[in-house]
Amino acid sequence: MAGEEWCKQQIYRAVTEGKADFVLVEGAMGLYDGDDCSADLAAKFGIPVALVIDVCAMAQTAAAIAVGLRNYRDDFDMVGVIANKCGSNYHGQLVRDALPDDLPLWAALKRDESIELPERHLGLVQPSEQKEDWIESRLESGADLLEEAGILPFVDTLKPVQFMSQQIPAVCPDALLGKTIAIARDDAFSFTYTANITLLQDMGAKICYFSPIRDDSIPTEATAVWLPGGYPELHAKVLSENESMISSLKQFHEDGQPILAECGGFLYCMDTLIDLEGNSFRMAGLIQGTGTMKVKGG
Repeated sequence: MAGEEWCKQQIYRAVTEGKADFVLVEGAMGLYDGDDCSADLAAKFGIPVALVIDVCAMAQTAAAIAVGLRNYRDDFDMVGVIANKCGSNYHGQLVRDALPDDLPLWAALKRDESIELPERHLGLVQPSEQKEDWIESRLESGADLLEEAGILPFVDTLKPVQFMSQQIPAVCPDALLGKTIAIARDDAFSFTYTANITLLQDMGAKICYFSPIRDDSIPTEATAVWLPGGYPELHAKVLSENESMISSLKQFHEDGQPILAECGGFLYCMDTLIDLEGNSFRMAGLIQGTGTMKVKGG
């Protein structure tokens, strides 16, 4: 979506400005699924791939799948395999022995509830909905499990990948000067990318945040509103009952002020939202229509 040069620049900034020692790029869906898939990114950027496979209910077959994925294309480097949800040490050894020497098993991870992240429709249960330090404890447990599985010596063999600053046209630093963008941020609306917010700030905008769940109105200093994605259907009742916030948003809209609404934010702008249990709730009513959640397809 953003282009190859921009993506390279973000990794460059992560290392030079964020002082990152290690950059981990999480793949989306399967290795080859979609246009500009994970394999495409690995090939374009020269990033080595460690393949994670759920090996539950299979052993040597997991090795065959890994080899097939590695050999499907030859324009990127698959350096190892991580076998997830192994039933025992012996299970992991079967996968290890079946892999060729040039595609080693980096780690065999046993089933462990302490590192599981609960899922729901369209994504994961958010850390903000869990107990304090819940996500940190799982990350620490996952790191310990990987270290115990012996992954670090393999990581240490990776060669550095060089990223140079890209010749990207500079944004106009005063394009949004004097503008204040209010971004909805709470348990119902949270799907934002830091890079997008940074870009708005680079263009001169001030950023403030508000909660359609808890606050009474849009911040008075706002000259634009951003309603990002999230899970409004899980909080539809309280959103519907916050009539003062809905009135504030309607007035903002009637005043001709810009509003960007995407995904869950778009649902909030509609007349009605029907949740997964079939309950109907009144929303902001800026856009005619009804949003209906379904078990499959969203």
